[in-house]
Amino acid sequence: MSKQPAQEGNPAPQEPQSTPEPAHPRHELSEVLHQPVRFSIAAALSKTETMDFKDLRNTIQVSDSVLSKQLSHLEKAGFVSIKKSFVGKFPRTSLSLSPDGKQAWEHHIATLRLIAGG
Repeated sequence: MSKQPAQEGNPAPQEPQSTPEPAHPRHELSEVLHQPVRFSIAAALSKTETMDFKDLRNTIQVSDSVLSKQLSHLEKAGFVSIKKSFVGKFPRTSLSLSPDGKQAWEHHIATLRLIAGG
């Protein structure tokens, strides 16, 4: 059956318009927070106001170098605040989620819950 061109006065029949499917929630996950070590860092920092580097390292069970590298990613994204100071002669690094980091964490967790159906 071939389609014939519309004749004058007889417009071509219109295809029914379908509403587009909403995007899957996974598209709203944070690429920064989705990495497992960064996810663990954000989870630990979300439960406290500040945390020392050593305490965070022990909590999420990674090496100093792994933690340092992942903190750099989070700091670059604006999700973590890093403050360095000295206590006596000893260096101290305090970490906290920034306001943007808190917002990103809450949105990431809400999106995961939405995907999981809970």
